[in-house]
Amino acid sequence: MTPQDAPSLFEDAAPRPLADRLRPRTLDEVVGQDHLLRPDGPLGRMVASGALASTVLWGPPGCGKTTIARLLADHTDMLFAPLSAVFSGVAELRKVFADAREHRAGGTGTLLFVDEIHRFNRAQQDAFLPVVEDGTVVLVGATTENPSFELNGALLSRCAVLVLHRLDDSALETLLTRCEEAEGRTLPLEPDARPMLRAMADGDGRALINMAEALFAAGGTAPLDDEASVPLDVPQLMETVQRRAPLYDKSQEGHYNLISALHKSLRGSDTDAALYWLARMLAGGEDPRYIARRLVRFAVEDVGLADPDALPQALAGWEAYERLGSPEGELAIAQTVIYLGTAAKSNASYRALGRAMQAARETGSLMPPKHILNAPTRLMKDLGYSGGYVYDHDTEDGFSGQDYFPEGMPRRSFYAPRERGFEREILKRLAYWQKLRDGSDAGPEDEA
Repeated sequence: MTPQDAPSLFEDAAPRPLADRLRPRTLDEVVGQDHLLRPDGPLGRMVASGALASTVLWGPPGCGKTTIARLLADHTDMLFAPLSAVFSGVAELRKVFADAREHRAGGTGTLLFVDEIHRFNRAQQDAFLPVVEDGTVVLVGATTENPSFELNGALLSRCAVLVLHRLDDSALETLLTRCEEAEGRTLPLEPDARPMLRAMADGDGRALINMAEALFAAGGTAPLDDEASVPLDVPQLMETVQRRAPLYDKSQEGHYNLISALHKSLRGSDTDAALYWLARMLAGGEDPRYIARRLVRFAVEDVGLADPDALPQALAGWEAYERLGSPEGELAIAQTVIYLGTAAKSNASYRALGRAMQAARETGSLMPPKHILNAPTRLMKDLGYSGGYVYDHDTEDGFSGQDYFPEGMPRRSFYAPRERGFEREILKRLAYWQKLRDGSDAGPEDEA
């Protein structure tokens, strides 16, 4: 050990991040991965036998891959040699392999942990084959990417691929409790803000602990047995742990006022007022491309499928301006304004996306059901991908009615078309499919 590597006398007194202080010291303290670590799980059996096999840990960020690798080395009395594929190359690998051979000659095994192993190219991955094959190292690779696509088949054949889960709500709550115990304080959160904090972590334990640390640093907390702190509600929580979007430059206020006036005039189907605000902007020297872009946005946000031609018209107006330039191309933009002002209006698509985004924030990174996942590799087939999928075109109605939402998530309805324009026809079609999904008798006359 060089003098630079020697621990400082003051190291223990230095402040440590909460995530570092909460790092599990035993495998029993790891949360959310019981399917791997319990006594009858694959890693549990390896630890009990004292014989580790080379392994690839596949899972999302913050699920414990690095921690598990380090603890596996501790529990089996192996040297832990960490590498990051982002910062390492063949030279670093050769040095680790040489050190591992020396330690092996002395009777000590080496667990080589490679974070982000998918970042190594194919040639670099091939370098692992001989040392894994002869037992010079026990390789534990960590990846957030599908090993079927990112790792060499030869390397995969020598490693067990273990799938780690994103941390569920119970595991995240366990981490929050540990945070409070470590700090000796409660998190100052309203009852509905605590589950929102867990949802914001999206299954990432490290992110949750970092957010909790930010809340503690913001102050306003109280001892565990004191309820005198002022708790944060959901908006205050999000303001505390998330960065606000930057405000617009105040010098551009007139610019945004006029585009807002144009947009809202179109939404109100006041075509003449919209033309007036268009003219004001053009006279003021506004870039017509900016207006054209805003009209495309309006077509999808405020007209939507009430008039499916609105988007092609807006794109055509933009393209016509690009081809003609000013001033002739401005007529194409004016024509687009007239079309959008007189079109049937619906924000059902806009609202549908908003509802879906809210559901996505609440549920995080739930996996699609396995029956709708493709299985191009043997590993994916063994994991149950594509099992039980029904090909809709092979059904009598061309509609299987299978559930395409994540497992454990109840079916939600996001898109609610209006009785306006073409959406009337969409409404009939959705109702027909719902009858089939419910098992109702939908006669041919009901089909849209």
